[in-house]
Amino acid sequence: YNWWNESLHGVARAGKATVFPQALGMAASFNDNLLNEVANAISTEARAKNNMAVAKDRRLQYMGLNFWSPNINIFRDPRWGRGQETYGEDPFLTGKMGTAYVKGLQGTDPKYMKAAACAKHFAVHSGPEKNRHSIDVIVDEKDLRETYLYAFKKLVDAKVETVMCAYNRVNSEPCCTGKTLLKDILRNEWKFGGHVVTDCWALQDIYESHKTLPNSVTVAAEAIKAGVNMDCSGLLQKDAINALNQKLITQKDIDNALAPTLRTQFKLGFYDKAEDNPYRKYGIDSIANTYHRNLSRKMAEQSMVLLKNGEVGDKKTKLLPLKKEDYKSMVVVGPNAAALDALLGNYHGITDKAVNFVEGIAGAVDPDTRVEYDMGCDFTDTKNFGGVWAASMADLTIAVIGFTPVYEGEEGDAFLADGKGDRKNMDLPASHIAYIKALRKGTKSPLVAVVTGGSAVDISAIEPYVDAIVFAWYPGEQGGTALANLLFGKVSPSGHLPVSFYKSFSDLPDYNSYAMAGRTYRYFDKEVQYPFGFGLSYTTFGYNWIQKPENTKTTSDKISMQIKIDNTGNYDADEVSQVYIEYPNVDRMPLKELKAFKRSSITKGKSQIVTLEIPLQELQKWDDTKKQFKIYEGKYNVKIGSNSRDAMLETSFEIVK
Repeated sequence: YNWWNESLHGVARAGKATVFPQALGMAASFNDNLLNEVANAISTEARAKNNMAVAKDRRLQYMGLNFWSPNINIFRDPRWGRGQETYGEDPFLTGKMGTAYVKGLQGTDPKYMKAAACAKHFAVHSGPEKNRHSIDVIVDEKDLRETYLYAFKKLVDAKVETVMCAYNRVNSEPCCTGKTLLKDILRNEWKFGGHVVTDCWALQDIYESHKTLPNSVTVAAEAIKAGVNMDCSGLLQKDAINALNQKLITQKDIDNALAPTLRTQFKLGFYDKAEDNPYRKYGIDSIANTYHRNLSRKMAEQSMVLLKNGEVGDKKTKLLPLKKEDYKSMVVVGPNAAALDALLGNYHGITDKAVNFVEGIAGAVDPDTRVEYDMGCDFTDTKNFGGVWAASMADLTIAVIGFTPVYEGEEGDAFLADGKGDRKNMDLPASHIAYIKALRKGTKSPLVAVVTGGSAVDISAIEPYVDAIVFAWYPGEQGGTALANLLFGKVSPSGHLPVSFYKSFSDLPDYNSYAMAGRTYRYFDKEVQYPFGFGLSYTTFGYNWIQKPENTKTTSDKISMQIKIDNTGNYDADEVSQVYIEYPNVDRMPLKELKAFKRSSITKGKSQIVTLEIPLQELQKWDDTKKQFKIYEGKYNVKIGSNSRDAMLETSFEIVK
């Protein structure tokens, strides 16, 4: 059995499978219920593929049942190329989405686990990629507990089966041999009952890069004693016996290390009769079927973020949604318009049903509409362009620009990235900016920019030249259909940014610093391009109080509030109401924090009453003096709106003893 399997946004590297939007895009949906459905579909496909492979005695890598997903590291800095794999910069949103993913993947059967999920990378692991194998991350306990460990604790509470220890050191302890993370916190404090796997070749890093231990045998001994159960490399397989012979560990230590991985196999039903396990019935019809494809499209629709919707024409009406009858001709241009990579993101599967942006738009309009396509530009040439003449004769131009996973991602995979996978700046490729300017100069008809990518980009370079901007992330196999449905008004855009779009990297602290001061919407108070939680709609919403939160005691269970949201515009749409809390004036409190959110589908002219609840324990903060979490007494401000800097409703409550 090969334990290395991937399922970040669909069964990955295992042939044909449904490809869902990249993880960060799914976080932009702010829809943990939908992500739970997606994860359930992923594990259905995983089971079917495993059943078929085992029936033919194919014990291949990536065809197994325990998956090294989700990545719940905090996307603390937009330079990090792997940030696209996460659920964004906020611990609460990450915990919610990660929990939904784990529960969907692992299933609800009382006896058998459907597939095993893995919380990675434990812990404090968010770049830089180029020194991830040697960096010693220094972080104080307040940031460690409130930011970097928050989501891991949530997933352990949700019974995640696996935790993956990271490459780096934390406060000088290597993550895969350190006592603090693996023993004191994970096992003893949190009572984690699953198995721990190393990141791949992380144990080699300990004696080759970190140099905290002298050789592979001592590393094997220390990893086993720290609580590592499985090594993604050959080190433990080779050197555990040598460590035993040198009396660095005992046979009981090895037994204790092996037992949790065997328990995982028991839970998955490896040693039981096939007829006893409901998941052993899944077959080829469970893989990449219509239901899963539609689920991928729905998630893509809910993930895309409308950043700009300008007014056009004599009547000064919003450009989007487009009315098909108004556009008898259009061109779709840009280097990512027909690019498979721009759909897939990293850690992806393969599909024979991918719909790129050109195909999605062509399929959405009537056959008597003239649609042309031109690649237009590449990623380097700032002078030679195509499609400008065609755009000058069309009623509408849609330009798809931005990044693909070869320009941002994991070290080694993003082979065209300047920074070993990371971004060195927030700029769109210079050739793309020049191309947008050339299109604007060459045509007077409306111009829509669609930007792909897995992190914040400098939108200001193109914003003055285009009439509308959609941020599409890496939207999965149905990205083209989803974009067309959004542009032509089949759905109203409802994605919200799970990361802040800063104005410049220069506004941020040093990339190597893991202190949270000055990072993310929780601690960043300067101007931004677009705040965390931002996303436009085709309609407008009005907010009113039904029930404000009441003052409460430190021993209470939860804070409850009720609001009414009115769809005051002309389109049926989803609204994501977000509740932000401002804490009492105590040293090092965040500026504000997301502590509840709810997606609501509201018909035009109608309203919906939304109940929002915050468990009181969500408001606890780390007391550095007593080395424990506590609820602080005092006044808490509540701000409810559609992003972190928007307050449609405000109130306050007090917590007292």
